[in-house]
Amino acid sequence: MTKLGAILRPQTPPELLREATEAADAAGLDELWLWEDCFLQSGIASAAAALAWTQHLEVGVGLLPVPLRNVALTAMEIATLDRMFPGRLHVAVGHGVQSWMGQAGARVESPMTLLREHVTALRSLLCGELVTANGRYVTLDGVQLGWPPAQSPPIHVGATGPRTLRLAGELADGTVLTGGTSPAQVTARCRLVEEGREAGGSTDPHRVTVYLLAATGADAGARLHAEVPPDDEADEPLWVAGDARTVADAVDRWAAAGADAVILQPTGDEPDPIGFVRFVAEQVSPLVSL
Repeated sequence: MTKLGAILRPQTPPELLREATEAADAAGLDELWLWEDCFLQSGIASAAAALAWTQHLEVGVGLLPVPLRNVALTAMEIATLDRMFPGRLHVAVGHGVQSWMGQAGARVESPMTLLREHVTALRSLLCGELVTANGRYVTLDGVQLGWPPAQSPPIHVGATGPRTLRLAGELADGTVLTGGTSPAQVTARCRLVEEGREAGGSTDPHRVTVYLLAATGADAGARLHAEVPPDDEADEPLWVAGDARTVADAVDRWAAAGADAVILQPTGDEPDPIGFVRFVAEQVSPLVSL
């Protein structure tokens, strides 16, 4: 069964986070995802609050840009949250937007090398291992978490290009595909993830999460077109606008293409982000069939 979720975009003021997460929890939403976009909100701080305010909601952070983050600190933060709220946290890491990394003075020469080193060390730390690393970017000298998780939470990698998709399959528990990924692209990217899994000899389950840009209401189409101008050459739709049935049918199409979880992404100017969360949980979710 496809997991269904919604994104509370960082354009939403932080002071509305509590109302949004409590609404998502009360409505029975599977997952609420938060972003660590520069220079808006902290993904980890927001996730900690969201988990504390809710009882059942799973919270995703997608994604933490690794150039900004020391891997030991990231492991400490994830382990702390997972011990306090076991089984309810999803974390994705990735390259980050390179222009933002440049603004923050964190851009690196080889993002692929950094991501490989970071994910490898992060997975080992979360498994409670004593880690020494002397990589190009990640260096650790006998680091071991004092409070590792009882079971390492799933670590996802945000990926678009072929090399990153293969790396995600090889090293991570899941892959996150950005909004604007068509069903056909989902299928093609799943194949690249599988190539990475085969190369790494992985037999563990690997979840593919897709962000799907969605809008509802009288001005839904106009808001989507303003955010993502129509592409006349696109063979398939890249987003969905309409009522609950229309959105649910789109979720099923993306699921059939290979998505294990579809996370609906509102427009940046969504007039009612909390209402959008309720719409996904109460109206769309009952209509999803896959």
